[in-house]
Amino acid sequence: MPTDTDADHLRAAIDCAEASPDGHPYGAVLVRDGTVLRDAKNTVPTDGVTAHPEFKLARWSADALAPEARAECTMYASTEPCEMCTTTIGYAGIGRVVFSVTRATLASRHGSAAGVPCRELLDRKGAPTTVKGPMLQDEGLVVHE
Repeated sequence: MPTDTDADHLRAAIDCAEASPDGHPYGAVLVRDGTVLRDAKNTVPTDGVTAHPEFKLARWSADALAPEARAECTMYASTEPCEMCTTTIGYAGIGRVVFSVTRATLASRHGSAAGVPCRELLDRKGAPTTVKGPMLQDEGLVVHE
């Protein structure tokens, strides 16, 4: 069961996903000490293949925040981050990831491959990032229907 704080921020990430343009419903929110630092929508159709919300927030955090501050951040994602985003989150040193929908669940609905789970990839890398999810998966799936 998610905490109220986790649920609120995860719902904000799902709202970002819903507002993403061109049928690419993915969103993320970066939070430190309960304060939203930044949110992002998927803008791949207009900004290129790396314009995933989690990638954009991890990159911004690496440019704008000290390593200690990044370690205190939580990335809330509407869907489990892909391998590219997960790797960037790990390299940026973001302390925690909370996601709604697993990539495996989404892949099974679309008949595609799920890839390596976020938690497994971070473990392989030896990143100290903790991962919590899936959470509120039924709510997160609505934007993919």
